[in-house]
Amino acid sequence: MSDVTMDKTVVADSAPLPPHTLRQPRLPRWAPAALAAAAAAVGTGVGLGAGLSSHVQWGLIAAVVFLAGMFALAARVEGLRQAKDRFATSMVWVCFLLAVVPLVSLLWETISRGAKVLDGNFLSHSMAGVLTIQPGGGVYHAIIGTLEQVGIATAIAAPIGLLTAIYLVEYGRGRLATAVTFFVDVMTGIPSIVAGLFVLSFWILMLDNGYSGFAGSMALAILMMPVVVRSTEEMLKLVPNELREASYALGVPKWRTILKVVLPTAIGGIATGVMLAVARIAGESAPIVLLVFGSQLINNNPFEGAQSSLPYYIYEQWAAGNEASYDRAWAAALVLIAFVMILNLVARGIARWKAPKAGR
Repeated sequence: MSDVTMDKTVVADSAPLPPHTLRQPRLPRWAPAALAAAAAAVGTGVGLGAGLSSHVQWGLIAAVVFLAGMFALAARVEGLRQAKDRFATSMVWVCFLLAVVPLVSLLWETISRGAKVLDGNFLSHSMAGVLTIQPGGGVYHAIIGTLEQVGIATAIAAPIGLLTAIYLVEYGRGRLATAVTFFVDVMTGIPSIVAGLFVLSFWILMLDNGYSGFAGSMALAILMMPVVVRSTEEMLKLVPNELREASYALGVPKWRTILKVVLPTAIGGIATGVMLAVARIAGESAPIVLLVFGSQLINNNPFEGAQSSLPYYIYEQWAAGNEASYDRAWAAALVLIAFVMILNLVARGIARWKAPKAGR
């Protein structure tokens, strides 16, 4: 065979394949959205035809139609392997929407009903001298009670939880650390009513102290401590051991290494955990009903006398059972949601502010 013939054969063998043989058929980008719209139409039609009054049922029918249609369409066009991938992705989106719909519905209902009476007068007045069947009054005394009770609970639980987490991560060895970890896990699952009953039997019945905001704060601190311990413990475990070893190599004692190296490194996550724990206890109502006892008046002293709070105020107004009290309950619920949302935003801001900076 001549050299020219060999060169032609090599060129022919090394020639690129046609482009269509390297491309797998794909659904257009608009296909999932179009299929979702078609599934919504089918769900609506089936719901109307079957006489289903609940829109939730319509949505479930549409979700099933969308998942089945996406799998069948992808299997026909893209193959079985890609169809399974699209089905899993679609399932994630459907579950996400199913989780978001109740949240959006809750926020919409609370805002639409609570905005009726939520104004400056409602936020700056108490219920002193206001009958429950009459409009008017406010939530100022409940806001004061919530701020004081949650603040005292945080002052009690945050240092204890922080020190406990430091012990478990930096010093904890042997049976004592195992026992502490076990009891922290047990406390994490304690119902709030049990914490309230414990403080009621010990602080009020045995020690003969009266109902007060401080009694409620102790119950809230019991609920808050395991959350702080767990979140702080995880944040301290994320600190690289190389930082500790470098500090020890310079002759820095362990307690100072923890104070100057470990805690500043994890402070963003620790602050976030504390804020999330505060947000959790801010809406607790069972221990507050048992221990704070409620009051229509402004009580700025959490250590003496009955005191109100936002969860108790909502329960109290809803139990009154009339239109004016229902409006006040929805408005107080909106204030409580805003309070928790602000705490979560503050936690995220602190985490982003204290996060390690990338680069130099």
